[in-house]
Amino acid sequence: MVKRARESSDEGEKSHKRTKPTDVDRLSRLSDELTLRVLSFLPTSQLVVCERLAHKYRVLAGDGQLWKQRFYERFVQPRANKYPGLKDDEATEENSRSTARSSRWLKDEHLLQQGAKMNWKRQYKLRHNWTQGSAVVSEIPVAEESTIPPVLVQMYEGVIYMADTDGLRAWSTKGERKMVAKINFEAASVESPPTALAIGTACSDGISRISVGFENGAFSVFNLDQDQAQFSHQYSHAASSNGVISATAISWPYVVTMTATQLLSLYCFDKRNKSQEVLDSPRLLHSLKSSTIWPPLSTSLRTTDTSITITVAYALPTYLSGWTVGLQEVKVSHKGDLIESRLASAIGQHYRPLAFSVPPLMQHLSIPSTTTQTSSTTIELRHIHSKPTSLSYTHPYLLVSHPDNTLTLYLVTSTTDSLSISAGSRLWGHTSSVSGAHVGDRGKAVSVSTRGDELRLWELEGGFASSAAKKRLAAVDLSVRVRSELRREATDPKAAELNLVTQALSARGTGSCAAEQRLEDESELTLTRGWVGFDEENVVVLKEQSQGRQALVVYDFT
Repeated sequence: MVKRARESSDEGEKSHKRTKPTDVDRLSRLSDELTLRVLSFLPTSQLVVCERLAHKYRVLAGDGQLWKQRFYERFVQPRANKYPGLKDDEATEENSRSTARSSRWLKDEHLLQQGAKMNWKRQYKLRHNWTQGSAVVSEIPVAEESTIPPVLVQMYEGVIYMADTDGLRAWSTKGERKMVAKINFEAASVESPPTALAIGTACSDGISRISVGFENGAFSVFNLDQDQAQFSHQYSHAASSNGVISATAISWPYVVTMTATQLLSLYCFDKRNKSQEVLDSPRLLHSLKSSTIWPPLSTSLRTTDTSITITVAYALPTYLSGWTVGLQEVKVSHKGDLIESRLASAIGQHYRPLAFSVPPLMQHLSIPSTTTQTSSTTIELRHIHSKPTSLSYTHPYLLVSHPDNTLTLYLVTSTTDSLSISAGSRLWGHTSSVSGAHVGDRGKAVSVSTRGDELRLWELEGGFASSAAKKRLAAVDLSVRVRSELRREATDPKAAELNLVTQALSARGTGSCAAEQRLEDESELTLTRGWVGFDEENVVVLKEQSQGRQALVVYDFT
C-alpha cells in the first residue's frame, strides 16, 4: 500500500511537470516591421495595454503611423463621409489603412503639414478627451474684485488677452499659465474704460496686433511681441462724439469699429510704415450708418486682393413677436469705394407678425397646435425666440444662445449673387439658462450656463440637412457635458503618461471625490457677460464669485 501511494505520488509529480507551459514566445522573435503589422489589428484599448509589456512593445505600440491610422479612422473618415463628394463608394482595406488622400482631411490638413513632428498618439488622446468631455481644470486669478464695465477677454493661438481699467494683459494657456505681458492705457483712456477688444492674425515675424475700443468713442492699436514678452503702443485715435465703441475687428492694415449708435467705420493704416514705433494716423476709407443692428453682435473683417468685406451678425427684433438674427455684408474697394451692401435675416421678407391667429407676445417661444395656422406661418414661428444672450459667428456657422436653456444654429450661405441664412435648428441639452456660446470654423462649439456650472461641447459640422443629422438632432445627441478633474502629479513620468493614456482611452466616471468637492466649492461662481473661448487644447471661461473675485478657469483636454 505504501509503495502504491508512493507510485501515485510520483505519477502526480510527473503529471504536474507535463502541465507546465512549454510554448515558445514567437512574437518577440518577429522583426519590428512584422510586429507593427500584428499590432495594427489590435483595438486601441489593447494597444495601450501592450505598451506595459516591455520596452520594445512600448516603443512599437506608440508608433506614429499606428496612431495616425487610428486617428484617421475615428476622427477624419466619419467627417469626410458627411460630404457626398468625399464619401467612398465602398470601404476597402486600402482606404482604411493608407489614411486616404489629403483632400479628405478637410480642416485637419494642418496636422499633415507637420509631418514627422506630429505626435499622433497625443493628438488622438486630445480628440478623444474632447468627445468624452474629459478635462483637467485649473484657475488663473484675474482680480480680487470686479470692474465696471466688466473685463473684456479674447483668446487667440494659446494666448488670452484681457482689457479693463487696469490696462491690457496677456496670459498664456500653456505650461505654467502665467502672465506674458502687460501695458497700461494712456491717461486719457483710463478715464474712459475699454468696451471692445479684437485680436488680429499674427504676422510672419510673430507680432500680434490688438485693437481696443473705449467708452468715449476712441480706439487704440497695440502690438504683442511674444518673443520679447512685451506690449507696445502703436496708435490712439481721438475720442469721438459718435458714441461708445461696441465692437471692433482688425485685419492688418485695416481696422473696423462699430459704435452703439450703429455707425460702422473702416480705417486703413499705411502699409509702408514697417517700424515698430508709433504709427501715423489712419485714413478713413468708408463709414456706414445702420438702423437695424441690435446687440449682441459679432463683427468680422476679411480682405482679398480686390476688396475688403465687413460682416456684422446681430440680433433682430421681430416687433411684437420676439427676436431672430440678421446679417449684413459690406464690401468696399481698397480705395474706399462702396462695392456692395447686402442684408439677410432668418425669416422671410413677407413675414407679417400681426397676422398671426395667436397672440405673438404669448406664443413666440412655442409652435401653436391650432389647425388654422398655415404651414408658412408655422415655419416662421420656429425662427422666433426670446432675446439672445450671446451670438457667435464663424462662417458659415451662426450660433445663438437663449435664456430658455437652448441654443439655435444657423448656416450662412454667401455667394457672389446672394446672401442667405438657413432655418434655425434648436439645440437642447442645457438644464439652465445659457449665457455664452462660441463656435469655430469646423463646427465645434462650446456653451456655458449662467452660473458657470455646466459647460457643454458641441459637434455641429455640416448642419442638419441630412437625414442622419436630423436623427441626431431629434435624439438630443449633439453635445457632451464637460467632466472636470483635478490635475494629478506622479513621481514616475512614465507611469503618469500611461495613466493618462489609459484614462483617455477608457470610459471614465464623474471624477474623483476631490474633483467633485472642488466643483461644489465653485458653485458660487457665475459668468461675467457669458464669455467663453477655446482652441484645440483648452476651453477658457471667465467666472466671477459673489464677492467679486474674478478668475479664468482653464479646461485642459491634453
